[in-house]
Amino acid sequence: MDLTVVIVNYNVQYFLDQCLKSVFRSGNTLEMEVIVVDNNSVDGSQEMIREKYPRVLLIANQENSGFSKANNQAIRIAKGRYVLLLNPDTVVEDDTLTKVVRFMDKHPDAGGLGVKMLDGQGQFLPESKRGLPTPDVAFFKIFGLAKLFPKSRTFGKYHLGYLDPEQTHEVEVLSGAFMLLRKEALEKTGYLDEDFFMYGEDIDLSYRITQAGYKNYYFPETRIIHYKGESTKKSSVNYVLVFYNAMIIFARKHFSKQNAWLFSLLINLAVYFRAGLAIFSRFLKKIFWPLLDALIIYAGFYFIKNSWEEQVFNGPHYPPEFMHFIVPAYILIWLFTVYFSGGYDKPIKIFRIIRGIGMGTVIILVIYALLPISLRFSRALILLGGAWALFSILLSRTVLSLIRKQGLHVESSQNKRIIIVGDGEEAARIVQMIRQAGNSAFIGLVSLAGKKPQAGGYLGTIQQINEIIEIYHIDEIIFCAADMSSQAIIDHMASLSDQKINFKIAPPESLYIIGSNSIETFEELFTININAVNKPANRRNKRLFDLVASGLIFLSLPLTLFIVKNPLGLIRNIFSIILGRKSWVGYHILPKPSKLPKIKRGVLFPGDMIRNKRLDEETRNNLNNLYAKEYRIENDLNILMKGWRNLGRK
Repeated sequence: MDLTVVIVNYNVQYFLDQCLKSVFRSGNTLEMEVIVVDNNSVDGSQEMIREKYPRVLLIANQENSGFSKANNQAIRIAKGRYVLLLNPDTVVEDDTLTKVVRFMDKHPDAGGLGVKMLDGQGQFLPESKRGLPTPDVAFFKIFGLAKLFPKSRTFGKYHLGYLDPEQTHEVEVLSGAFMLLRKEALEKTGYLDEDFFMYGEDIDLSYRITQAGYKNYYFPETRIIHYKGESTKKSSVNYVLVFYNAMIIFARKHFSKQNAWLFSLLINLAVYFRAGLAIFSRFLKKIFWPLLDALIIYAGFYFIKNSWEEQVFNGPHYPPEFMHFIVPAYILIWLFTVYFSGGYDKPIKIFRIIRGIGMGTVIILVIYALLPISLRFSRALILLGGAWALFSILLSRTVLSLIRKQGLHVESSQNKRIIIVGDGEEAARIVQMIRQAGNSAFIGLVSLAGKKPQAGGYLGTIQQINEIIEIYHIDEIIFCAADMSSQAIIDHMASLSDQKINFKIAPPESLYIIGSNSIETFEELFTININAVNKPANRRNKRLFDLVASGLIFLSLPLTLFIVKNPLGLIRNIFSIILGRKSWVGYHILPKPSKLPKIKRGVLFPGDMIRNKRLDEETRNNLNNLYAKEYRIENDLNILMKGWRNLGRK
C-alpha cells in the first residue's frame, strides 16, 4: 500500500468533513487507507464519519488522549509505505498526495516531508519550514528578533525566512499539520513521544529523523490550506504555557544538561514576558478608545464650559465640583451607552455611535430632572457636551479610517457583501443558504464559465473577479467546492490574499460553509445562524439584561420571596449574577452537550418556557441550539416570566 493518512480529530466535525473530501479526491490514484482517531468528540464527528465515509477506519477513543498518543494508535496499524499525519483543519490540493508520494519515491534519503501551507486568507504560513529551536534560535524567537529580521540567517532561523518559499529545501523541522513520514524511518526512530500532549512532538520527531540519518524536506510544489495557522490564539496565556513547556521537554530530552538548563531559563523568562505582554496588550486594546474618547470629550467640555460662562455670565459661574465630578459622570454615561450600542465594535458604524450618544444624552437629561435644584447646573451644557461628544468620536474614527484607507459605515446592518463563485444548482443551493441566514447584503454570483450567463444573478466570470471585488466592495467570497477543484480554490485565494477579503468554502451536499477569517479566529465558523448568542452585541445585551433584571428582582423581593420555591437560593442567585458568575438564562445541562458558544451557567433554561412537561434529551438539545443561534432579549424576558417560580434554582 502506498499511503496511510492519519487524522486526529477533536470536536471539529465540519472541518474534518471538508478535509476528508479533499483527501479522497487527492488520493484517488493511490493505494491508500485513511484512519481517523477521534479523541472523544461530542459534536457528532463519529456519527458523521460512519454515515458519510465508510472507507475510513475510525478509532473512537473514550477520552482525549492527546495528539501524540492518538497518532501512535494509528501508526501502529498503518499499512502504507508512507504515513501522512494530517490536521483535520486542512484542505489538500487535488494532486497533493500523488505529488508527495512521487517525491518520496525519488528521494530515498527523505525521512519526512512538509509542504507549502496557506492560512484561511490565502497567506503563506511561515511555519511551513522551520529550524531546530536551539537556545539561540529560541531566544531570537521569544524576544521578537526573528519577527523583526525574518530573512536574517542569524535571527530568522526558526522559520528559515532566508530560504525561498518557492524552492524545495532540506529543513530541520516539519509541521505537524502536514507531516509525511517514511514508515521505514519511523520504525528506526520510534513513533511520536507521548510525553508531548500537544505541541513539540513534531519538532522532536523531525529531530530524531535527522539523527537516524534521513533528511527532512520542504516541498512547495503543492499547497494546502491550514485554517488554524499555528493551532491556537498565539496571544493567549494558555498557548504560551503549553507551547513553551513542550520546548522545555524537548530541551531536556536532546540537549546537554548545561544547555537544557539555559534553555529552560529562557523559556521560563519567555512565559512571564509573553504572558504579561498578552495581558497588557489585551487590556490596552480594550481601554484605548474609551480612554481617548474620555480625554477628548473632557478637554472639549472644559473649553465649552469656559466659553459658555464668558458669553452668558461674563465670568466664572460654575463651582470646581462641576468639572471634577459632574462632567466625568456625564462622560461615563456617554461612553457606557456608546459601548452598549456597539460603538466600539468592528467594523465602525456611524449609526451605533449616534445612537449611543443620543441614548446617553437622554439618560443624563432624565437624571438631571430628578436632581435637586442645587445640582442642576445647565441643560444647555449637557446638550452642547453631547454634541461635542458625538462630533469628537466621529472625528477620531474618521481620522482612523483615513489612515487605514477604510470608510466609515453609515448603515447599522452587520451583513457582509458576499459573492458566490460557482454555477448551476450548487450555486443556487448556496444562495438559498445565505438567504435563510438572513444576509440581505448578498451581492451576486460569479460564473466559472468563459462567458457570463444572461440570467440568474451573475455579475460576471471568474476572470473578472478583481473588477467585481472593486466595483461592489466585496467583503467575502464563497467558493463552491462541487464546481471547483481544491487547487483552483487555493490558486484564487493566494492571488487575492492582498485584498483583505474573507474566504469560505462550501463543501458539496453540506449544510454549512466553513472558513477562518484569520489565524486568530479559527472557531469563527460560518454556519446558518441568524443572531448567535456569542456576537459581541448580544453578549453585552445579555449581560445588561442580567443586571437590570437582578435590580428589579431585588426591588421586588418582599413579594417575590413568597412566590419562588427557594427564597434563599434566589438571593444567592441575584448576587452570583451581579458578580458575573451566572446568568438568569443559560443552556440545559446535558450529559453530552453540543459544541455551542460558551455562556454563563443559567438559573433558568429555554425549556422553562414549556410548563408542566418533561423534555427528553434530544428536545433539550434542540432548544439549546435554537437559543444559541437565534438570541433575542425578548427570549430571556419570556423565559424569566414563565420560570419566575424557579428563580431560586441552584
